Amino acid sequence: MHPALQGLVTIVVGVGGCVGYFALSNVVLDLLLPPRGRHAGRNINRANLIRPWLFLLPALIALALYLAYPVIETLRLSLTDRDTGGAFVGFENYTKMMGQPKFWEALQNNMLWLVVVPAMSTGFGLLVAQLTDRIRWGNIAKSLIFMPMAISFVGAAVIWKLVYDARPPGTEQIGVLNALYIWFGGGDPQQWLTIPFWNNLFLMVVLIWIQTGFAMVILSAALRGIPEETIEAAIIDGANPMQIFFKIKVPQIRATIMVVWTTITLVVLKVFDIVFAMTNGQWGTQVLANYMYTQLFVTRDWGVGSASAMVIMLLVSPILVWNVISARREMK
Repeated sequence: MHPALQGLVTIVVGVGGCVGYFALSNVVLDLLLPPRGRHAGRNINRANLIRPWLFLLPALIALALYLAYPVIETLRLSLTDRDTGGAFVGFENYTKMMGQPKFWEALQNNMLWLVVVPAMSTGFGLLVAQLTDRIRWGNIAKSLIFMPMAISFVGAAVIWKLVYDARPPGTEQIGVLNALYIWFGGGDPQQWLTIPFWNNLFLMVVLIWIQTGFAMVILSAALRGIPEETIEAAIIDGANPMQIFFKIKVPQIRATIMVVWTTITLVVLKVFDIVFAMTNGQWGTQVLANYMYTQLFVTRDWGVGSASAMVIMLLVSPILVWNVISARREMK
């Protein structure tokens, strides 16, 4: 079957299956608890209690199958050894993992990503949201800045790999960065992705480029939600634009800023595609997700690979819980 036709059939069957399930579940529930007769009131109350769970059932099954089971199985594998046929070895894999320099390199790089990427993405997003609200062609600028969000991480990595590309000295440079470097008299072209420490920053630029659009959209909506009365009162009191921004606007959208910050932090902790496509963790650019992939599918060590996956989950979980709690607090 042609891939396009296969995709269309999948959509039709998937959507049709969901609609059919919801319709059929309603019919069955009405047959079992008929909303008429002597016990109509009691049946309606019971049906109203059961119906939400019927609608949630497919999602709960999917969560159990694709989230809960993998977590449990990953934890089990992290406590076993493949070489001994899956024998229980306790925390031996975790000890082995912590004894590998690549793990500490990955952990250190992840911490660096956590410091730089959420701060820069949120900061640029807030700056752009504020500036584009003050110009006539702001919507066009927002569209251009948001556009990278539509690109996959691998696609963005390929684009930026071309930006960092280096050709032999004396030949025409197709990499934008090297072309500018030579034009400004920098000398021979540089292999930017092989320069220790700086190559991590060059990789971070890709994720900042993508996530700035996300931060801009959310923060722009938050800025528009600030009551005009508070801004007008500040202007009457003699506040300048900088004071209005930092002392009036930012405090009122602090909760939104934190949600954006933590959401980008979750993305950073799981970053894999960019590093894999651009350096594959070479030249000191290893991150936890790429380290996990290497252990699982290159060295075929399921114990250490699963242990590193559990480390990522432990780092992600507190931030995820905090996001959920904050979202519920905002809804009250």
